Amino acid sequence: MTVREQARYWEHPGLPGVDLLRARYVRHTFTRHAHDSYVIAAVTGGVEGIGLPGGAERAGAGAVVLINPETPHTAYAGVEEGWSYRVLYPSPAVVAAVAAETTALRGTPSFNASVLDDPVTARMIAAVHRAAEGDNALAADTQLRLVVARMLARHASSAAPGPVLNGGAGVAARARDLLATRLAAPPSLEELARELGTGPFALLRAFKAAYGLPPHAWLTGERVRAARRLLDTGVSPADTAATVGFTDQPHLNRHFARIVGVPPGAYQRERKNVQDPLSRRP
Repeated sequence: MTVREQARYWEHPGLPGVDLLRARYVRHTFTRHAHDSYVIAAVTGGVEGIGLPGGAERAGAGAVVLINPETPHTAYAGVEEGWSYRVLYPSPAVVAAVAAETTALRGTPSFNASVLDDPVTARMIAAVHRAAEGDNALAADTQLRLVVARMLARHASSAAPGPVLNGGAGVAARARDLLATRLAAPPSLEELARELGTGPFALLRAFKAAYGLPPHAWLTGERVRAARRLLDTGVSPADTAATVGFTDQPHLNRHFARIVGVPPGAYQRERKNVQDPLSRRP
């Protein structure tokens, strides 16, 4: 029997700064990417495979997955039947606010564990989802803060100071900034290197060392982030694709789904539902 994949990526107005994903994936694979938010996920069935900078991890039912912002990673089915999970994507501001109130951590906290065998926390994450799906904002916000506080107390430390941007790191940062301003018409690797006064291979090594991704993969992720912002404001997927530099809407659809987990049309419909509470579905 063929198992049907399902995914819902959404937000609730009572949880500002937090996205939610509830999904069952079998063949779907997330390409290597990074989020500007934290990832706090509860695996509810099957096995999820996660490719992280330190190597591959596996997370089965009852496991919790923690990923810090801007950490490159992949996700894929760890067994033939795939995996199901519920994910919270709290922004750094949300996590920092909980940390300031409940811990002595300074600056932006960093989780120091990736996969935990923690069925209690997994159930707490599911409770956030159920409360939001039931439109119980008070319960959802309460459960969210309890989950974040629990993970911070047990598995977080203060983030190390960022590297001084000189040498290769400085070149990589300048390359990133240039690419961010030229999403729709980026330079080639050779053109970018020449503009920065370095060689293509030196730039490629420096960029990957700094951000965990080669420039073209980082650019795709940044285009998807820009696409999300446009979709949130009501811009059509077709116009969004052209604006951020994808060749057409199918090109946007493919990359968007491989990073966000749902196609841009489905993503935008959920955003519209949040803006129009009368149309919001459970």
